[in-house]
Amino acid sequence: MTPLSLLVDPVLSYALGAALSVVFLYGAWQKLREREEFAGILANYRLLPAATVDGMTYLLPLIEATAGSLLLFQATRLPGALLAFALLLVVTSAVAINLVRGYSEIECGCGGFSGGVSGQTITWGLVLRNIVLIAALPWIAAESVARELVWIDYATVACATLALLGLYALVSQLLATQPRLDALRNS
Repeated sequence: MTPLSLLVDPVLSYALGAALSVVFLYGAWQKLREREEFAGILANYRLLPAATVDGMTYLLPLIEATAGSLLLFQATRLPGALLAFALLLVVTSAVAINLVRGYSEIECGCGGFSGGVSGQTITWGLVLRNIVLIAALPWIAAESVARELVWIDYATVACATLALLGLYALVSQLLATQPRLDALRNS
């Protein structure tokens, strides 16, 4: 097995796809569950006309859930990756636009408003995290090496998915905590 074949091994694409799928599905569920808070967050970005904010509180989670669902299955992974790319590009651009404007006290709207990563404000670290997610999409969408998966492959996918989700949660928590640590240092 060559190093290049590892990059297109189905275990890698399955694990990345499953992890990003969970992130999107959980994020969509949180946004729908706490729709009023999400509407306030969307309004704070100051990028949408006020009349469209309410509709976007349904549309964005629907797109997120669709992308997450499509990423779960090999047959729909390419359209899922394209939809995920478009969604990540839009939300990352919204964050970057507001950071350039100097509006860094906006809650990101990533999910977990009253639990989890509550109060996570937008930062350049969030932009970087999303760029890493975008960079993973070609591996998710790529046609992997044709080989039969065996039981150990499925166990590896499950463990790798859990590890990737743990890494994502760790990075998200660090991003949420960083502004508070900076405020403590400066006081």
